[in-house]
Order: sequence, then C-alpha cells, then structure tokens
Amino acid sequence: MDHQQTNTHHHKPRSAFSGKLGYVLATAGASVGLGNIWRFPYLAAKYGGGVFLLTYLILMLTFGYTMLISETAMGRMTKHGPVGAFAQFSKSGWSKAGAWINAIVPIIILPYYSVIGGWVVKYLAGYLTGATQAMAGDEYFGNFIGDGASVELWFLVFSIAVILVIIAGVEKGIERVAKIMMPVLVALAVVIAVYSMTRPGAAEGIKYFLVPNFRDFSVMTIVAAMGQMFYSLSIAMGILYTYGSYMHRDVDLERTQLEVGFFDSGIAVLAGLMIIPAVFAFSGGDHDAILQSGPSLMFITLPKVFASMGVGTLGGVLFFVLVLFAALTSAIALAETCTSTFVDQLGWNRIRATILVFVIMVGLGTLSSLGFNTLSFITIIGMDFLDFFDFISNSVMMPIGAAATCIFILHTVKVKTIEEEVRLSGPFRWVGLYRFCLKYLAPAFCIIILVSAVLNVFGVISI
Repeated sequence: MDHQQTNTHHHKPRSAFSGKLGYVLATAGASVGLGNIWRFPYLAAKYGGGVFLLTYLILMLTFGYTMLISETAMGRMTKHGPVGAFAQFSKSGWSKAGAWINAIVPIIILPYYSVIGGWVVKYLAGYLTGATQAMAGDEYFGNFIGDGASVELWFLVFSIAVILVIIAGVEKGIERVAKIMMPVLVALAVVIAVYSMTRPGAAEGIKYFLVPNFRDFSVMTIVAAMGQMFYSLSIAMGILYTYGSYMHRDVDLERTQLEVGFFDSGIAVLAGLMIIPAVFAFSGGDHDAILQSGPSLMFITLPKVFASMGVGTLGGVLFFVLVLFAALTSAIALAETCTSTFVDQLGWNRIRATILVFVIMVGLGTLSSLGFNTLSFITIIGMDFLDFFDFISNSVMMPIGAAATCIFILHTVKVKTIEEEVRLSGPFRWVGLYRFCLKYLAPAFCIIILVSAVLNVFGVISI
C-alpha cells in the first residue's frame, strides 16, 4: 500500500504549515505550556537540581525522541490525526481503541486547561490594572476560584481567543500566532531570568537549580523526570500526529523533532532560572516549601514575590504575558487536534467542527471552573472535577495511548515503514537508537509512568 499520497478519500487538500519554521514554532508552542513554567522548576528543585536536569535531557534524547519521531512520522505519512492514521494500517478493534485513546485525550485536557488559562488572563488583567498588592494577599486566589461567575467569565474569555485562532486555520491562524508568540515568549523568559538571577541572594537559587545534588537522587528522580518529559513534549495527546499531518514532505523530520525537544527543554530551564532565584531572593522564608507548592507557586507565591519587588507590577505583567502565551499556544494545539479529528471522522467542514469543540470546551470546562465553588460538593474518587480530568487524561490515558503507538508500529506498521518516511526528507542519523528505544525502552517507560502516576494520586508514593 502506498502511503505517499495525500488524503485519497478527501476532496479538499489538507491544510499545511508554510514551511519548517512554522512547523517548529507551532509544535514547540504546543509543547511549551503551563507545565514547563510551574511544574518543571518545582520538580527540579525537589529531585536534586542539576541531576534532575541531566536525567531529563537523557530521557528527552531517548524516550522523548522516539515518541516524537513515531507520532510525527505516522501523521505525515498518512496525512491524518491518530484515528485516521491507525485506520490506514488496521481496522481491528484493538487498533481503533488505541487510536481513540490518543484522540480523546486532548478532548478531556482542553476544557480544564482552558480554565487554568482563564486564571492566567485574570491575573494578567489584575497586574495591568495595578492590583499588585491585592493579588499578593493570602486570600486572593482562594476568593477568586471560590467565585463561580468570575472563574467562568475568565475561562470563556480564554476559550473564545483559542477558538478564533482555530477558525482562522492552520497557516493563517496557528502558524501566524506561533510566529509572533514564541519569539516574544523566549525574549520575555530571557529578560525575566536575567533580572531574577541578578538580584541579591539569587546566586543560592541558581546553585540550587543547576548544581547536581546526588544526595537527592533516587529512582523517583528518574520517574519524575520521565513523567514531566512525557507531558511536556505533547506525547500521546494526538497533537504530534495532527501537526505531523500538516508537515511538508521536504522538511527534515528527525532534525525538526530534536529542535522541538531542545526548544521545549530550553524554555523549562529558563523557567527554572526565572522562578527559583526569584524565590530565593525575595521570599526570605522556606525555599523548599515554597518551590514544592505546585500550581499555587504561580498564583499565590509569585504574586507575593512581585509585590516585594520595586518593579513588581511590570514584573507581573511580563511574567503573566509569557505564561498566557505558553498556555494559549498549547490550548490552540489541543483544540486543533480535536477539530482535525472531527473534520476527518465526521466529514464536517472546519467551522462546524470548531463549533463542536467549543461546545465540548464550555460543557466540560464549566464543570472544572465550578468544581471549586458551586459544585464543590461533588467529588470523584476524592477529587474535584479539574483534578479528576487531569488524573484520567495525564495519569491513565496518555501512558496507555503512547504504549498503543509503540505496539502498533512494532507489530502492524513495522519499524521499516517509519524509517522510510523519515528518510524521505533527510538522513535518519540515530536510527539504531530509535529501534532500541521503540522496542525496549518506550513500552517499559509507559508502564512505569502509568503505575507511578496512579500510585502518586492515591498517596502510595509522592512525586
């Protein structure tokens, strides 16, 4: 069967990125999200600083690289998202299940991710209107998420912004936004990191983040780095299949995946250099407790840091613009993946499919935004709606989806087919590493991520 043809059973030519730059920036934008900014620094601080960084980079260049190549090659070869890509090779029930797990993940993540995106817009609006001191108050964040109408309003503002980009299309919407937002995001990250690192007392924070501390190294360092890299690179979210399907055949597939991996890791390191030295310089308190506060680091701790800075309002504006751009580019990728699935599987036009995505976003997202207030009496296995959606997608479905991709390539598509696709656009330099990782490392790592994530949620282990 010749997979070099574009959609044989589609009348319309498939949308595409204009070239390599558009593809790399959009895919890096998909990968660089909220997790890079709050989760990476706190995990690095907890698991031995430089040791965690080193572990993360090794995993990115083995397991991460393998999954990036696999999903992107499948997308580009078939010109489809996960459901269409799997269907071109097999119509069995197992392959359909594996494909749909990859396709459903973004449908679950997008709504609750957009609720958090709404929090970011709210905070940015707060800094723009000079509420710097008020936002540093202990009760501010709790009062905000306790007000259902306010959370819902900001969630809708963020969601509408995402949907407008999707309606504009791949080249005119997604690519154009990525070409503006990603350079600005990098520039802001550099400016804030330089400012943070040059504050009195910041040197200790830099040391804490970058110098390897083997005392804190354990098996959990590897497990935490594996999980973070997995989520950060947009693996098993259907995004890499979808963006791969918009990639021209003359773009060097292997090189672009390495560029995306390094771009994503670079932003994560910059985020650490923005946040950790600032916490050391301005908190005056228990650094470990502050850095390990997770998401509240961004919405409770950092506003206190900004309030104690002479240029706090400007700092808050720049930081939350950066966070907003990171959140938007990731939400756009999730929304585009959902839209692409509906266009491919239902035969709908783009506008109609986008409207359906918006309806799902508002329906499921409203549950998450009201889960802290009006609907707080409802919990699922002890979790509010947002935490439950996060658990079921990140901890359960994504590792299973990635394992399904590995098994499907090994047993149905065959590794040789992927190798041929990569070589269409350039050399496959690390083909030996790819084969080894796909056969042995990747499936084992997916199982470790699944088991550790589930045990973490139920309190058996702590990541």
